[in-house]
Amino acid sequence: MTDVSPAPDLVLASTSPRRLELLARIGVTPSRIAAPDVDEDPLRLELPRPYALRIALAKAQAVARAPNEVILAGDTTIAVGRRILGKPADDADLRRMLGLLSGRRHHCLSAVCVIARDGKPRTRISDTIVAFKPLSPAEIEAYVASGEGMGKAGGYAIQGRAEAWVRFLAGSHSGVVGLPLFETRALLTSAGVPLA
Repeated sequence: MTDVSPAPDLVLASTSPRRLELLARIGVTPSRIAAPDVDEDPLRLELPRPYALRIALAKAQAVARAPNEVILAGDTTIAVGRRILGKPADDADLRRMLGLLSGRRHHCLSAVCVIARDGKPRTRISDTIVAFKPLSPAEIEAYVASGEGMGKAGGYAIQGRAEAWVRFLAGSHSGVVGLPLFETRALLTSAGVPLA
């Protein structure tokens, strides 16, 4: 007997316009969007990779799911060594982050969590290495003044002005933007979500 159950409805547990745009690239439009309420503070001595996976899972679990719904959540974390660079608290914090990223490599960890109709969460993560050119004080000040880095993990948006600073990138560009499409596509396919 063939399975004739309808395709599941996708719920995006994020209000990020970037994640919505990235999903559209693989032909997916969520049935609804929900804002997860999650404490994103790292735990004491928590390392970047487990942190990103934990937050993606927490975001997915924070959204109520109907029986025919699949929840998709993501978290993007910037790591310099063992240090987690979250969203800057203010301009001074943003300057500090850009100073740390200037002229060196860092990791962009982009975790994805899907809770399928069976209620079981499944996660994947992409690890992208990004290297910035050395940034002058004037470049940092101009970027701070632009406002682009506020609300962004690590204090920058690769799809904006900061892309001109990238001298090396190995991994998922879409992951640095906010949702690694290769990993996301695999999880959604396994959950029965139709893709274009």
